[in-house]
Amino acid sequence: MIVYDPLWDTMTKKGFSTYTLRFKLGMSGSTVQRLRKNMSVSTNTLDDLCRMLDCSVEEIVRYVPDASPAAGRGVE
Repeated sequence: MIVYDPLWDTMTKKGFSTYTLRFKLGMSGSTVQRLRKNMSVSTNTLDDLCRMLDCSVEEIVRYVPDASPAAGRGVE
């Protein structure tokens, strides 16, 4: 599972808020909500965040293995 915990830390370090993302940088409210809920976003969004925050993708996302990686995916 991809989580966006590093994003919130990076934003804090750089003095950004969700207000900054939405109103100063033009990110939609629905995208911000998807990030808050660790839902999927496009690679274009990740690229935008890296550019906006002048950071690497590792400072935005982290992969956390599911408890059962094959659960619900039809993998045997």
